[in-house]
Amino acid sequence: MAHSHLDSSGQTKDDGNGRRLLLAFIITAGFMLLEVVGGLISGSLALLADAGHMLTDAAALLFALLAVHFARRPPSARHTFGWLRLTTLAAFVNAIALVLITVLIVWEAFVRFRHPQPIAGATMMVIAIAGLLANILSFWILHRGSEEKNLNVRAAALHVLGDLLGSVGAIVAAIVILTTGWTPIDPILSVLVSCLVLRSAWQLLKESVNELLEGAPGSLDVAALKRGLRREIPEVRDVHHVHIWLVGEKPVMTLHVHVIPPHDHDALLERIQHYLEHHYRIAHATIQMEYQPCSGPECHLNEAQSGHAHHHHH
Repeated sequence: MAHSHLDSSGQTKDDGNGRRLLLAFIITAGFMLLEVVGGLISGSLALLADAGHMLTDAAALLFALLAVHFARRPPSARHTFGWLRLTTLAAFVNAIALVLITVLIVWEAFVRFRHPQPIAGATMMVIAIAGLLANILSFWILHRGSEEKNLNVRAAALHVLGDLLGSVGAIVAAIVILTTGWTPIDPILSVLVSCLVLRSAWQLLKESVNELLEGAPGSLDVAALKRGLRREIPEVRDVHHVHIWLVGEKPVMTLHVHVIPPHDHDALLERIQHYLEHHYRIAHATIQMEYQPCSGPECHLNEAQSGHAHHHHH
């Protein structure tokens, strides 16, 4: 039995994610203070309520930043993968927060629709435009990291996207209010924006829960992986007891491989490892090579449920 090791290239990515989150936090917290001042000066409850939303987002960004910091801690005897999964936990908490924020916004919109309140349209317009520019900058900073598919950064970006869409809605509402005086447009647009945010938040929640439950990545087909190994490497007769899960965005895998007894054991093992890393970016794979066919009810477990990871005992 042998295994390949996790690479160390994630350090640079984590540093980049940390910088993005820090910049987004500074921008969000700074604009939140501006919105509080603007709301107090104008007496606008809508601006003060949005400042509360920004406060929640600033807290979410700070939490994500701390998660990235703690995830850099090296592995130990107790935490053998380090603290990598803390970023997934942060994404899960952020997704929950997004869902709760959306529910609160919809409820507040319902209350305001039944009992319209006066809104300072001009002040609302100025602050909304400033907020839009700040949120575009924050979202651009965070979205640059999306190619790494980091759940933690995506969760933070979703918070900022919610604010960005909210700023667009506030600008449209301010225009309508200034031109027609029809204040119900404000809660109506708030509900529409909330629905868009809720859709993304729900997807993020499902992905983070799947990681926390050690499920296989949704994009990976275990059955296709097994077929590919048999097709590309003639010595491989069968692949079974396949388990794959994510730790801090890094796929980890264990598998048993029934092979023809090789002349060069290490060379065959290296070919299997190269296939997994080249085709599926699995840099950490523990491989048990066997010369006898697998026997037992668990041998074909993954064929029935190829999309999930399973625990087993020998």
